[in-house]
Amino acid sequence: MSTETQNDGDDLEERVTNFLRRNFPQIQMHGGSAAIQDLDRESGEVTIALGGACSGCGISPMTIQAIKSRMVKEIPEIEQVNAHTGMDGGGDDMGGMSPSFPGETVDDGEADEGPEAPF
Repeated sequence: MSTETQNDGDDLEERVTNFLRRNFPQIQMHGGSAAIQDLDRESGEVTIALGGACSGCGISPMTIQAIKSRMVKEIPEIEQVNAHTGMDGGGDDMGGMSPSFPGETVDDGEADEGPEAPF
């Protein structure tokens, strides 16, 4: 892989991350997190994992749909978006996450998936 290709890929990953921050600030504001789980530059497919308070949130399906429809319009290299909270069985890597609530502490032995809620 050439340095130019690698830099282009890093730029794409950065643009996807910035897209999430810019268009969906409420994810972090409400104690959730959004992270790129997989990015296939050749096929233009990205998988986004929503965690923290997004797991079990009643409006997360609407957030997922908005991410899917907006990202392909705003970032031309992205042709398909897969997004899930782990609660829907999407993505074997997530293993099904349980809902989390601000102030609740669960010691399941796994690393924290996102920022703590601001309250």
